[in-house]
Amino acid sequence: MDAQAYGGNNDRRQSEIQHDLPRLLDRAARSAGLDRAQWQIQRKGDQQLAVRPLDGAEPRLVDDYVRHLAAELREYNAQRVPEARMRLRVVIHQGLVELADNGFAGSAVVAAARLLNAPALYDALAAHPAADLVLLLSDDVFRSVVEGGHTSLRVEDFTRVTVQVKEYRAEAWLRVPGIVPVTVPGHVPVPGARTTDSHEPGAAERGKPAAPAPGEPAADRSGPAAAGAAGISNEYRADNINVTNVAGDVDARGAVFGFGGGGG
Repeated sequence: MDAQAYGGNNDRRQSEIQHDLPRLLDRAARSAGLDRAQWQIQRKGDQQLAVRPLDGAEPRLVDDYVRHLAAELREYNAQRVPEARMRLRVVIHQGLVELADNGFAGSAVVAAARLLNAPALYDALAAHPAADLVLLLSDDVFRSVVEGGHTSLRVEDFTRVTVQVKEYRAEAWLRVPGIVPVTVPGHVPVPGARTTDSHEPGAAERGKPAAPAPGEPAADRSGPAAAGAAGISNEYRADNINVTNVAGDVDARGAVFGFGGGGG
């Protein structure tokens, strides 16, 4: 991922972006049930290249993590003048990666870098100035995770684009959270796309659970409440998670822990 127009900021604003970006990414990951401390991360000012294992949580990364990151950016930017907004280009790709002496090596790393510089990402940000984040999935990720039905997202939430950067040429799938269809010069949205508001519901809110990926579900989305348990819902609500951080040992003997969401 990369922060848009970073080089046009003064020194103080660049320092602020480098301070705030990792914290936004960490909070979004925690809200999605992901632990970025387990990822291999290569930092470069306004950019981050994160490598994580293929462990079955890919649907959660594509769906919940991006949704929470968009929400974090929206809240962050609401407190700033337009010139101080942070807008991100985000790419998700999969493939073999080798840890090298000076970072990461492999064709998958090169592909991710090329996708991040896709003109379609810049065009989407320009065409949708209210957007805080634009997402590009490689064709492999899109077909295995989204088209495979493992998220709350639909095929028509994306616009198919052709990426040509240097020697790299490939099909990819573009999405701007909260804006469907996406307007990108020279590219046509997938037929059947519809317009949504800025709220991006997860699978449970759309009335159907996401299909689990092999080895691990997109999230702990349980089935409907058992018959007779009126008023109780086991639906996963990632957007309604409250986290309490406790330092040190806690004596919880005799304590009662309750879990619930604002939506019931």
